[in-house]
Amino acid sequence: MTDKVLEVDKLNVWYTDSSLLGKKHKHQILHDVSFELDHGEVLGLVGESGCGKSTLCKALLGINKDYTGTITHYTKRPQMVFQDPFSSLNPARSVGWIVEEPLRLFGKYDKAERKRRVLDMLERVGLEAKYARRRPYELSGGQRQRVSIAVALIQRPRLIIADEPVSALDVTIQDQILKLLLELKRELDLSYLFISHDLNVIYQICDRVMVMQKGRIVESGPVEQVYDHPQHEYTRRLLSAVE
Repeated sequence: MTDKVLEVDKLNVWYTDSSLLGKKHKHQILHDVSFELDHGEVLGLVGESGCGKSTLCKALLGINKDYTGTITHYTKRPQMVFQDPFSSLNPARSVGWIVEEPLRLFGKYDKAERKRRVLDMLERVGLEAKYARRRPYELSGGQRQRVSIAVALIQRPRLIIADEPVSALDVTIQDQILKLLLELKRELDLSYLFISHDLNVIYQICDRVMVMQKGRIVESGPVEQVYDHPQHEYTRRLLSAVE
């Protein structure tokens, strides 16, 4: 039995766009990306905007299928926690309805069991039962992100992809959400691929980190090793910008 939850080998991903004349152009975004994510690990991915982080997410989630190489999931497909929960949550529906929706689509539980699971998950992410009746616009940014986390976890995945999950929050709320993610990791036996451009956030939560530049992993290793002894010039530049 493997301890890995995800294995990516020599992944090359393309994006196709169309010109004004309708001619299609393919652009390679990721170049020979390879990595493993172990059970119980928080693996960080850091890089500037446009480096290919979101493209990697889409490939891992099966959204972008124009790739070569292999993506092996050793658990069921990962779920996603997004950067902007307000745009990912249905504004016309209550929090309870939103969190319950994956279970309705899953079709395994009756209504009473779905409601019980929703309230249990809301409690796990730090929201009282009364929040189930509220709409996303009635919540603070931190509360909306807690709802987004509940949606991702309601089907009990083993792997979560967190795409800049705290970048839209102020520093105090960021700290609360990071602590919540670590608590949930322990309680629910989760693994995370944690994506951010913020090196301080990566340092707080991750065990290992990968540095991406122009669609390539240019450096990877334990967080403290990479931060204290960066080997690649791009990594040194990112770290010096923080300092």
